Amino acid sequence: MTTMPNNTDEIRQVVQERYGQRALRVIQLTDVTPAANAGCGAENCGHGACGGDDCGHDAAACGCGAATNAAACCGPEDTERAMALYNAAQLQGLPVEAMAASAGCGNPTALADLRPGETVLDLGSGGGIDCFIAAEQVGESGRVFGLDMTPEMLALANANRDRMGLANVEFVAGHLEDIPLPDSSVDVVISNCVICLSPDKDAVFQEAYRVLTPGGRLHVSDMLALSEDGPRLTDAEAWASCIGGAEYRGTYLARMAAAGFTDIATSDEALRLDADDLPLNVASVKVSARKPA
Repeated sequence: MTTMPNNTDEIRQVVQERYGQRALRVIQLTDVTPAANAGCGAENCGHGACGGDDCGHDAAACGCGAATNAAACCGPEDTERAMALYNAAQLQGLPVEAMAASAGCGNPTALADLRPGETVLDLGSGGGIDCFIAAEQVGESGRVFGLDMTPEMLALANANRDRMGLANVEFVAGHLEDIPLPDSSVDVVISNCVICLSPDKDAVFQEAYRVLTPGGRLHVSDMLALSEDGPRLTDAEAWASCIGGAEYRGTYLARMAAAGFTDIATSDEALRLDADDLPLNVASVKVSARKPA
């Protein structure tokens, strides 16, 4: 077992390496969108006549047999997380790359009640799945920013955005603890299983509060520890897997209140177990709050 990361730089390095590798794996599994009416060779898996509905459910239909070119096609294990967290209507039309890169523990857009014309910020946007769902909800008059610190994820997200032809989504490089956006510039902040990765959650909530407009809303899905003992596993691998950095619910919510948030509420606990079905003292929880008007 690797040791627990013990400073901000080490934690960031562990997390960035983990999600950079995930992004590269997705990029290597799939290729650029082929020309219209392209065939279903392995190089086109997830696009053209294959489409996202085939890739990941019937790899053989894309010519992606494991014995021939398994590395050229996404398989069920790459999209199953997204399929479990989002409904079919939300996933309709999304690139398979966005689904395969999904590493969340919830569906924050389901809580956010996004409205046409709103500006949304997604903290830790990864391959862009929540940004793309949000963009559909806020419409052309709205705007969505995705913030991520991992270059490979930003490259993947931008490629996915361009593939979808979205003009109202922008991905920016930066850290949750130092958001590169002006004060009072967004209506809604969302995040999906990312704040738990931060070694300085006070700074994350202070920055989220800063960039929200008065009356703005915060909706996140995150991993929280169920007692003050914290997660059962705290090594580097557990931290990068959203377990080791999960904070006790009471402490986490107190940090939000200290940053200025009100109307803080939680819902939908889902307990997490290890590979042997033993409890990790961690659960995925939906958290909502508001910046006073």
